[in-house]
Amino acid sequence: MRPLVALLFAVSLLNSCEAQGSSAVTTVFVQKGHDLILNVDADVPEKFSFVEWTFNEIVSVAVFLPHGNTLHPDFTGRIEFPGKNFSVILKNLQEADSGVYTARVSSFVGGNQQLAEYKVTVQGPVSPVELTVDSVDSVVSRSSDSCNLTVTCSTQHSHINSTFRCVSGTCSQEGGERSELTTSGASLRVYLVYGAIICNHSNQVNWTKDFNMTKHFCPHDDRDHVPVPVIAIWLPILILVIIAGVLVFVLFLYRRKRGNYNREGIENTVYDVPQAKPLEQSPTDDASVLSPTSTYSLVGPHAGSLITTQTGGTTLPESVYAQVEKPARS
Repeated sequence: MRPLVALLFAVSLLNSCEAQGSSAVTTVFVQKGHDLILNVDADVPEKFSFVEWTFNEIVSVAVFLPHGNTLHPDFTGRIEFPGKNFSVILKNLQEADSGVYTARVSSFVGGNQQLAEYKVTVQGPVSPVELTVDSVDSVVSRSSDSCNLTVTCSTQHSHINSTFRCVSGTCSQEGGERSELTTSGASLRVYLVYGAIICNHSNQVNWTKDFNMTKHFCPHDDRDHVPVPVIAIWLPILILVIIAGVLVFVLFLYRRKRGNYNREGIENTVYDVPQAKPLEQSPTDDASVLSPTSTYSLVGPHAGSLITTQTGGTTLPESVYAQVEKPARS
């Protein structure tokens, strides 16, 4: 019997070890003063002896019994039961509450089985950070404009320095991004993004930052002269072209309308027909009275036959001829 009992004991220990290692550890960061819910997602046997939450494998936080729940005296008023599958809520967490919280179930059939495990880190808010410019070295030449900045990123208990160089509007950080861990475990960083020097102090639950623009200290930075967008150049030209096109179109319509009006006026015009008048006879036919340098015309109706046309009921001569007589030379 002893070998059989030893074998059963070994199998029980093996199952217990496999059960304990079957649940992954969940890492959680919580800000100081906030609450945290610890859930149990694994199935619990129907016939169990108790489910226990422990802190750092030593302190019993809460125990679930088939007929009720119990709490450790140190956690009275700091634990709530949401009534969801053996979960607990840790209230008003402090930095001293950082540690590993484990839930296990004990039953007569399965022995001890791990249900959930959380590695909790409680962090306070980070202190404010300040970015200061220690020195500015600007050089202006015909070939390029250069500017060197030395800055300090500091918190209450730590600081880091970094140098930036700007040449013709393009800035870079010497040595790349600078960062270090503070004594509280937070991260202090200083880096460059689109011409802005950023100083960042952060942990997993909180962060603060301070920043400044390089153009505030490098007056010859080309980014001060923002290029005019293409649309700002072509839009006025496009507007002028449209206005000119409208004016040309209006002028075309006006001239076309005026041409139609003149054509209609010509078609509707009735011209007057000249009437033939008998010429008045000179009171004297004496050629000696006439000036030797003048030539007069005696116009009279043609003696031949007249071809008449009917216009408005009036008979008109087709033409009138002039008979010119010149005086004799002396």
